Amino acid sequence: MAMNRWLMILALLSLSCTDDTTSEVEKSGTFDWDEVLPGHFPKPKIPADNPMTYEKVELGRHLFYDTRLSGNQTQSCASCHVQENAFSDPRARAVGSTGEVHPRGSMSLANVVYASVLTWGNPLMVELEDQMLVPLFGEDPVELGLGAQEEVLGRLSEDPIYEDLFERAFPGEGITLVTMTKAIGSFQRSLISAGAPYDRYQAGESDALSESEKRGMDLFFSERLECFHCHGGFSLADAVTHEGLVFDEPSFHNNGLYNVDGFGAYPPENGGVFEITGILEDSGRFKAPTLRNIAVTAPYMHDGSLETLDDVIDHYARGGTLTEDGPNAGDGAQNRFKSEFVNGFELSESEREDLLNFLRALTDEEFLNNPAHSDPW
Repeated sequence: MAMNRWLMILALLSLSCTDDTTSEVEKSGTFDWDEVLPGHFPKPKIPADNPMTYEKVELGRHLFYDTRLSGNQTQSCASCHVQENAFSDPRARAVGSTGEVHPRGSMSLANVVYASVLTWGNPLMVELEDQMLVPLFGEDPVELGLGAQEEVLGRLSEDPIYEDLFERAFPGEGITLVTMTKAIGSFQRSLISAGAPYDRYQAGESDALSESEKRGMDLFFSERLECFHCHGGFSLADAVTHEGLVFDEPSFHNNGLYNVDGFGAYPPENGGVFEITGILEDSGRFKAPTLRNIAVTAPYMHDGSLETLDDVIDHYARGGTLTEDGPNAGDGAQNRFKSEFVNGFELSESEREDLLNFLRALTDEEFLNNPAHSDPW
């Protein structure tokens, strides 16, 4: 394993010395959004202190997949954000580098550049560079479990690959926590998913969706089901930001998943926005994630408590989940803080199949297999 790694390093270094190859960075300079965005996507809003370049994205890709970013060198960012699962976690709840099971699952990073708020229930977390510090150094729960920044910076500084990549991305700035988090943020912002059959249909390809998928789309965007109120627009989410938007949309909702005390409470380790604000009405309010690639991001909800898309449809058709026994027993449909859009509905078997087919048509196979987003190691 070690010999193979050094052979790879030598190969990369030899490539970087040739006249027509720039290490692994095939493009250079300012990131061209026109190359990755379809016409129905707005231009993202990028932090002024971290403009996007191809060099930053490539450096960030290396860091994203590098297990040296965890204290015990067993996990990387990609351990909980898996490309084939749209950069989400196939586990119901994330597991940190020390084996600690987290209360929530890892959200998909597809189109995270458009997210006006990050994480399931923190309205204060709005920048990727700031959010990155939580998995790196957070202790409750432990994620990557770094003790101090010197630990990871020392490891990276010993690798000649990073000496080259950091210099290309941040000339003269060196390997620092700031440059590291800016690079990872740039890579995450490059994760654009816009090639699903639904997108091709939006672009005018009338046969990109089957007749069943079109019927399912009509159901999805109907006032009868009301899915689109929380999962609408180009991002199929409502907490979005982009250039030209006057007001960002940080939205959280109580969808009636729990009602453990009969008065609207959620399980104590998963109170939603209430954990930040202390406002009772914020109990159980969580971010509505994008539904892009939803067929490959099971299990569902913040705690992975619904295993399949059928279970999700059952939840919303009933107007909330009934938990009959155990510590979380209660009728979510009766939660007094539940969103006004979660009222229940009836579906025939054929309508259910149409809706499921539409949700499956949100899968972007190119995104799930794009080598530009894959593990460079």
